[in-house]
This record gives sequence, C-alpha cells and structure tokens, in this order.
Amino acid sequence: MENEQIVFAQFPDGLPDEQTFRYEPAEIIEPKQGEVLLETAYLSIDPYFRNGMIKGASYVTAFKIDQPIWGRGLAKVIQSKDNTVKEGDIVRGLFEWKRYNTMSAEDIEVLNVDDDIPVHWYLGALGATGQTAYHGLLEIGQPKAGETVVVSAASGAVGSVVGQIAKIKGCYVVGIAGGKAKTQYLIDELGFDDAVDYKKENYAEALAKAVPNGVDVYYENVGGTVANEVFKHLNSFARIPVCGSISNYNDKEISYEPAVQPILIKNQALMQGFLASQFKDDFEHAEKDLAQWIKDGKIKTKTSLVKGFGNIPSAFRALFTGKEIGKQIVQVSSVLD
Repeated sequence: MENEQIVFAQFPDGLPDEQTFRYEPAEIIEPKQGEVLLETAYLSIDPYFRNGMIKGASYVTAFKIDQPIWGRGLAKVIQSKDNTVKEGDIVRGLFEWKRYNTMSAEDIEVLNVDDDIPVHWYLGALGATGQTAYHGLLEIGQPKAGETVVVSAASGAVGSVVGQIAKIKGCYVVGIAGGKAKTQYLIDELGFDDAVDYKKENYAEALAKAVPNGVDVYYENVGGTVANEVFKHLNSFARIPVCGSISNYNDKEISYEPAVQPILIKNQALMQGFLASQFKDDFEHAEKDLAQWIKDGKIKTKTSLVKGFGNIPSAFRALFTGKEIGKQIVQVSSVLD
C-alpha cells in the first residue's frame, strides 16, 4: 500500500487554484491501542471549506499551511486495535485528505448501513447535508402547512433537501437556482411548486410572480443580490435560517451592505445563522426521519460523483462554477463497492 495526501499549500486570492493544493507522499502509520487504520472510500466536497482558507477569523477551523486539508468522509476499517471497532466496518468521520488515515476509534462513527440506500448518501442526505437541511428548516424556519418557503441554491446538496422537507410539511415551495436545467429539475424531479432562475434579467419580476403571498421562510444559502430581492417579499414574522453565503466566499473583503436591519424590524422577522453541530443531540432522531422519507420516496437527491483522488481540487473548484447539481463527492477508492 502507498499513501498520498493533499496539503494546504497557500492562501488563495479569490477562487482557489492549483497552487492552493499540493500532493505529497505520506506515511502509513501503524495503529496503536485504541486506534484504527482506515482506507478512504469517499470524501465530501463542501463550500464551507473555503472559509478555512482565509487568514482572518472564521467559523471553520483554519487549514494550516503545509498540513493536510480535512473534511467529512467514509472509510473502511482495514486494521483495528480497538475492541469497539471491527476490521471491515464502514465508518464516517472528519478525515485528512489521505488515501489512508490512522485515527483514534473515538473520532469515528461506525455506521449501520442500509443496503437499500447508496452508501455515499451517508455523506449527503443521511449525513451532515441532511442534518443541516433538517435542523435549519425545522428548528429555525419552523414552517407551517400552507406557508411559503423560498430556498436559495435550491438545486444544491442542502437546498434540494430543504425544499423537499418543506413539501413534506405541506408548504408552498419556491426554489432559486441558476439555469433552466436546474429550475426544471426542481419542479419536475423534486416536486417544488415553482422555481426562479436568478441568472435571468427578469429575476426580480419572476420572483415576485412566484411568491404572490409573500415569504414566510427564506432558507438562505447564497447572500448577495439573490437574497436582497427575497428580503423585499418577507411577511410579518418571517424566519430566515442562514446556512451559507456562497456568493461571497471568494470575496477578498467582507461586504456589510446592504444593511437588512430596517427590513427585519419592519417585518418583525427572525434571521439566525447556525451550524448543524449545535443540534448534534438530535442527530439520531433526524437521521431516522430522513431515512424514512428517503425510503418512502419523499426525498430524492442527485450526486455529482467524481472518481479519483487526483480530482479532489477540481471537484472543489466546481462548487463555485454553478455547473453541478446536488451533492459533490469524490470517490477515492472502490473499497466499499
């Protein structure tokens, strides 16, 4: 076996490029008592990584220069020196971007995988993606049947699940996405009531037409001009869970305009940023709900599955081009096939 890792080579100036990452050989470390040796199968590629690539303060622990980048992944245990983990177990955790990782058994989660569900979904709708959608919408958004829910980046990993949960709860759901293929996907395949293309010149008019009764819940993933237009349609006591602001992730300076305080006051609206981890005590319950909805066909998802450890940087950059639909995952090896 030969190991390889991807390290954080330098801070990007705008969109990360090839110089941001560096491939290096890595040692395969023999596990000690209480540790396991893992072969990486899948790595989740997420926009929030970009927040770990800045020099200033961020909600993400900063990546360190010349040290491996890390993220959520699935792996197979190939050697165990812990009595709670067996060789052959499928595990989930925060892994350094390596082909092989040696970790404490306390830092991984052994999965009881449902054979009827593709295993990589445990990084998507049954992983942090699903937890983010579930808790942001239901705990902060608190949608009620008959209300209007608007979701930005609605064809993405989180947004697509948010919209489908809102439909399960009896809401009128409008998705915002870029391009005809994505808006049609939301309506035809995911069952959204309407979808608006933010790239079109008539975005403002189309959004107004799509929300004749205003907006009760706005699940925010994007920021910028997309969000600014939605704010014009907020109803009294609207709720705005703020999951992300992908339109600003590659900005060189933080933008504080336009100020939304007058809109929030006028509408007595709640706007709350959150991290899925704050709801960790409810993860087990949420996963049961998500799994049942998936089995019932009420939640569908697409995965942009990229094969090859060498394609991780390009898969990450693709998140910011707007070309992909659904969850972005890299298959590092076929060990779980």
